[in-house]
Amino acid sequence: MNIERCEHLIDWTSQTHTRLSSCMSEAAEERSDSLARMLLVYLAQHEQELTRTIARIKEHADPRALHTRLHDAVQGDTLALDLDSEAYARMSVDEISREIFAIHNQIIDLYRSLETRPGLDRARELLGEMLQLEEHETMRLAQQVNRMHEL
Repeated sequence: MNIERCEHLIDWTSQTHTRLSSCMSEAAEERSDSLARMLLVYLAQHEQELTRTIARIKEHADPRALHTRLHDAVQGDTLALDLDSEAYARMSVDEISREIFAIHNQIIDLYRSLETRPGLDRARELLGEMLQLEEHETMRLAQQVNRMHEL
């Protein structure tokens, strides 16, 4: 995906969460152990919820912010995520947790780097809102995953 404007970045973020949800759902169907299946189902639902929230943010965003050019701020390798439902179906609960947090942290790092980048003033509020969403949802996710690990 070519990321030229803030709108494209938000679309990529939404698509990433949608793909994560699909991968987690497919992997859950392959699992026989209840804890891993429960985790994967929860993650799939959480990712879908994030996708819906991002759609609402985009819907209410200032069009000028959405159309702000990112001026090569986002490189292709930054956006490369290897999402494979078969791999998630074979991972342990700890591996699934580490992987999902690594992906969320990669998204957070991307938004953090853009939030303070010069020349993106019109999009700064929108980028900050997306960063806050990703940080908050990752913390919420961590709390729920920790509760599952306690089971």
